[in-house]
Amino acid sequence: MNEIVNITESAEKYLAKLLKDKNEVNLAVRIFISDPGTPKAETCLAYCKPDEAGEDDIILNLKLITVHVEKRSVPFLENAEVNYDEDTFGGQLTIKAPNARLPNISPDSPVEDRINYVIYNEINPMLETHGGEVSLVEFTDKGEAILQFGGGCQGCGMVDVTLKDGIEKTLTEQIPELKAVKDLTDHSIDDNAYYKS
Repeated sequence: MNEIVNITESAEKYLAKLLKDKNEVNLAVRIFISDPGTPKAETCLAYCKPDEAGEDDIILNLKLITVHVEKRSVPFLENAEVNYDEDTFGGQLTIKAPNARLPNISPDSPVEDRINYVIYNEINPMLETHGGEVSLVEFTDKGEAILQFGGGCQGCGMVDVTLKDGIEKTLTEQIPELKAVKDLTDHSIDDNAYYKS
């Protein structure tokens, strides 16, 4: 048991065997959450070569394995558990992270997490009335949020208005680091568009 994530003894043994079978020097395990604090959050467990570790990863040295935990994911991994249950088919590795999807945002949170929080809690509920949604693809070093529209927003003739008057205004008011919002979506595909121009 450690303070960030509970990796059971059976899970540690199973992961140690997987690492041994890969037969690579200094191979570790990395745990992180993609899109933390949003409904799309996924808890991920991956092999981690020395050059794949994050600079600020938190390293857990267990008896049999080394585990890297992405620093950004730590608040969302509270009460998380990695377990391995043997069954008639061999066994199953499970990862439970009950707080992965809970909004856990503070002024100190990474810009991407704060943008996602506003998108999932304020912007998407409005877009859903038109069957649409938007997601963050990237936050650039120029302070731009690159967004991808989907559902009824893709191919919609009003998307520029929605982007500038709605989404950009909402995001820039709440996130000072954000300078602009750009749309990555191919709007020539308008099969599901809510409003066709």
